[in-house]
Amino acid sequence: MKEVRTIKRYQNRKLYDTHQSCYVTLEEIAQIIREGNEIHVIDNKTKNDITYMTQIQLLFDQERKSTKPGDVELLKRVVRSEEGTFTGYIKSLEVGRVDLATEKVEEEVPSFMHSTSNANLESSTTLN
Repeated sequence: MKEVRTIKRYQNRKLYDTHQSCYVTLEEIAQIIREGNEIHVIDNKTKNDITYMTQIQLLFDQERKSTKPGDVELLKRVVRSEEGTFTGYIKSLEVGRVDLATEKVEEEVPSFMHSTSNANLESSTTLN
């Protein structure tokens, strides 16, 4: 992982990269993230961490500029999800994957154990 880049957001909504000592756009911040850097965005006046909201704004900007039509059905699923947020929706998908993986392991372990114990039983009877 690369370094954490601090971005300051000023009242005029300009974003200043303290690492490069220059103003940056949302697209440039997206590139910083794509390069594997972490970002930390702070409001220069209040000193509040606004990293999450900046990244949401970045995603919105990317979607707005996209030439491909958006997936309305996906947005409906997000809105209808328990929290009604992208973060909540994605977390629920991750939990679902973990649950499915756990179920799969739980299904496969008994059959593996059964076949292993049968193989051990067969090998022990042939050795005697």
